[in-house]
Amino acid sequence: METALTRLVGVRLPIVQTGMGWVAGPRLVSAAANAGALGILASATMSPGRLREAIREVRSRTRAPFGVNLRADAADAGERVRIMIEEGVRVASFALAPSPGLIGELKAAGVVVIPSVGARRHAEKVAAWGADAVIVQGGEGGGHTGEVATTVLLPQVVDAVGIPVVAAGGFFDGRGLVAALAYGAAGVAMGTRFLLTSDSTVPDAVKAAYLAATVKDVTVTTAVDGLPHRMLRTEFVEALERSGRTRALVRAVRRAAAFRRLSGSTWAGMIRDGLAMKHGKDLAWSQVLLAANTPMLLKSAMVDGRSDLGVMASGQVAGVIDDLPSCAELVERIMEEADQVLNGLPPARG
Repeated sequence: METALTRLVGVRLPIVQTGMGWVAGPRLVSAAANAGALGILASATMSPGRLREAIREVRSRTRAPFGVNLRADAADAGERVRIMIEEGVRVASFALAPSPGLIGELKAAGVVVIPSVGARRHAEKVAAWGADAVIVQGGEGGGHTGEVATTVLLPQVVDAVGIPVVAAGGFFDGRGLVAALAYGAAGVAMGTRFLLTSDSTVPDAVKAAYLAATVKDVTVTTAVDGLPHRMLRTEFVEALERSGRTRALVRAVRRAAAFRRLSGSTWAGMIRDGLAMKHGKDLAWSQVLLAANTPMLLKSAMVDGRSDLGVMASGQVAGVIDDLPSCAELVERIMEEADQVLNGLPPARG
């Protein structure tokens, strides 16, 4: 299936596996790429040295194009961009809008720039700055999210920008792909659906918690870092919501120290990243620290398997997913379903 997305990045199919921290590592990214999708490596939870190693590991596993996801507001974003350029990465994905200078540097090196946005005005801004495409996530999506549903946000953005638009938030099967294409999107991006595959390195016990969840078990909370965050509702999340500010601050400092050691970040850099998220928002200092070390809360669940000590970012689609196919099986199934849906549509009347 050829679309503006497949032509832009050189993949076979209009499907993107999103850059989820602690989840989108070399194994998952290469499996998604080999299946014909665009795999995106999550770099925010890696030190720059580990990022270079991970890029090379992905390349050793696949000859297909893949991308790297970056935090545009990270203190070392420039260094990570240079690593990507030196290693010949095809696509740069951003969780927050990159600056015009960063976009220009990447494009000058031949890297395709695809920021993720949650509002029409943000899509218009990055398009004006030179972004090649944009991923638009509706409120159904996991992690930091907005309030506007994909079915409302997507057509707004498609009508507003002249670059390829990839739809995210609520997609998991072939019907969704066809619906997104009908809205004018060039493809779909999926996080939770790829997390719940046999190629994902997330511990089995955590995958089981996702599979057991209903749509009502996926909630939005501001207790983690002061920003709306969609995740599975667990006893730990409820405890965060009940915690007083002093207790939350102590917990945040402890986790921040652990993340600093893992990521190679400095205290100054972490505080700066946290303040970037605090700007214009009424966040407690505990939330500023949590904003800078939320990856540690994710690591506890996604790597260590301790759902009682961490958080599990999740799209609402977790409530309708009940199996763990390989990436190859998943992508093949989605395309077969899409073909069946297209063939089943009534003919257009002249």
